[in-house]
Amino acid sequence: MAQRIVSKNKKAFHDFHIEETLEAGIMLTGPEVKSLRAGRANLKDGYAQLEGGEVFLHNVHISPYEYATHNPSDPLRVRKLLLHKREIRKLIGKLHEKGIALIPLKIYFIENGKVKVELGLARGKKLYDKRASLKEKQSDREMERALRHRKD
Repeated sequence: MAQRIVSKNKKAFHDFHIEETLEAGIMLTGPEVKSLRAGRANLKDGYAQLEGGEVFLHNVHISPYEYATHNPSDPLRVRKLLLHKREIRKLIGKLHEKGIALIPLKIYFIENGKVKVELGLARGKKLYDKRASLKEKQSDREMERALRHRKD
C-alpha cells in the first residue's frame, strides 16, 4: 500500500525504545487536511492519551491553512484518534505498565486520501542507552562510508 509521509517524529526514536506500533485514523477539519497536504505538521512534542475510553492526540502542531475562509483553528488543539474498541482495550492494559507512553511516530496519507497516524508504544531510554545508540549509528555510517570508498 503506497503512503505519502507528511511528518516523522525523529526525536522519538532517539528518546524511546519503540516496542509496538499501531495505525489510527485522526479526526481533522478541512483546512487541517489541506495544511497536511502542504506538509505543515510537527510531531516533536506530541503524545497520545486515553481519556474516558477514547484516545486523544495532544501537542501535535498542524499549522493553520493560510487560504481558509473561516476562523482558523488552534494549531495545537486536542484531536481524537479513531481506533477500534478492541485496540483501545489492548492499549488500556499496556499503558498501565510503568514507563510506557503512547507517542505519534508519523503522519501520512494512504491511497484513498485519508490521514493516518502511526502510534508507538514506547519506553523511555536512559542517557547511556542514547549514547550507545548514537555510537552504533556512527559506526554504521563509518562502515557504509568505507564500503562505498572500497567499491570506487
